[in-house]
Amino acid sequence: MTDQALDFSIERLGECRIPSPMTGVPFTGDGERLLYHDRFEDIRRFLDIGADPPSMELAGPRERIFFDPTAIACGIVTCGGLCPGINDVIRALVLSLHHHYKVRTIFGFQFGYEGLVRRHGHRPLELTPESVSRICELGGTILGSSRGPQDTGEMVDTLEELNIGILFAIGGDGTLKGAGKIAVEARRRGRPISVIGIPKTIDNDISFIQKSFGFETAVAEAQRATYAAHTEAAGHRNGIGLVKLMGRDSGFIAAFSAIIDSQVNFCLVPEVPFTLAGLLKSLEERLRRRGHAVIVAAEGAGQQLLKTAEERDASGNVKHGDIGIFLRDAVKEHFGRSGMEISLKYIDPSYTIRSQPANPHDSALCLLLGHNAAHAGMSGRTNMVVGLWNHRFTHVPIALATRERKKIDPEGWIWSSVLASTGQPRDLG
Repeated sequence: MTDQALDFSIERLGECRIPSPMTGVPFTGDGERLLYHDRFEDIRRFLDIGADPPSMELAGPRERIFFDPTAIACGIVTCGGLCPGINDVIRALVLSLHHHYKVRTIFGFQFGYEGLVRRHGHRPLELTPESVSRICELGGTILGSSRGPQDTGEMVDTLEELNIGILFAIGGDGTLKGAGKIAVEARRRGRPISVIGIPKTIDNDISFIQKSFGFETAVAEAQRATYAAHTEAAGHRNGIGLVKLMGRDSGFIAAFSAIIDSQVNFCLVPEVPFTLAGLLKSLEERLRRRGHAVIVAAEGAGQQLLKTAEERDASGNVKHGDIGIFLRDAVKEHFGRSGMEISLKYIDPSYTIRSQPANPHDSALCLLLGHNAAHAGMSGRTNMVVGLWNHRFTHVPIALATRERKKIDPEGWIWSSVLASTGQPRDLG
């Protein structure tokens, strides 16, 4: 995506005329922005031609707000796969809306966007500070989740019936695209409904978001699996530990698991192609040299090797073949033919990792994302997500955040760090 295509303009419902009930806090001005680029060389290119460098609107509480807190209800929905920290975000939203803005009615819609469609029969929960006080101790989401689109018109009908002024949608790429459609439909009807996304993706693959909540917890939990894989591999002659981790289209969890654990010897991610012959050759060399090896594979790695028919799940994502099982069987078959005796242990901790409560760092991130989402919604922003960029909280248009997946740059510092940590060849072709 070129710099010229970066439009960080945030849609607003109207002028903010109501004094904020918040006191004793530093308010963020509407003109405060954060530079998208952090290298002077990149910024200078714009200065040299007399143009403003791309910048994002800063998040935070505004001195004047759009909504009268006594006249609206708010709604929260969680969609897609589970991820550490969802309950923390729900709790942060409820507490901020209640205590900072004095909103008295907050609905939690059950089982994803299904909960916004009356005919599915899911009654919304009324969320209070008391009902969410301990939910951060739990994994998953107290609201339940689902995948797949629902009728946008029916969802907006429900929002109108319940007098919802702000809908907070916690989810990934598909969820945010759905939130964008709700915002467009509300605008078409002339209804002042704010739609604010909180990006939830354990894969850390949403564009213009430095880091999504749950990612650090996922990497920390993945280290338990890589530690076990190394222990098993080192305890046997020609031992191999094979770990499959999350990462459909982006291999950030696998990459950072390799960086933090120098016991990983091969890291396979979707962004960097490899051949089975190249991997097996390097693996055999590693075993002859060191006697054991640990392989970490992101679930989307090596899909060209599996030759599966293209199918899509309810969210529209291409269903991947199981690279972990494929590699397990291929490695066993190869060494069986070569006559080298091996001991291979295969570990897939995906659902164990997804169901964990957030660790302290992620909990703090969830709290601040929830607070800043509440601030954005109350100030009448809409069709946007709250994110983190260069360690500051920002507003990003949904259309920009969902335009393409964030991926590892094979020529960038992350992948170079993986190669330095694992010692694997740059080319496994």
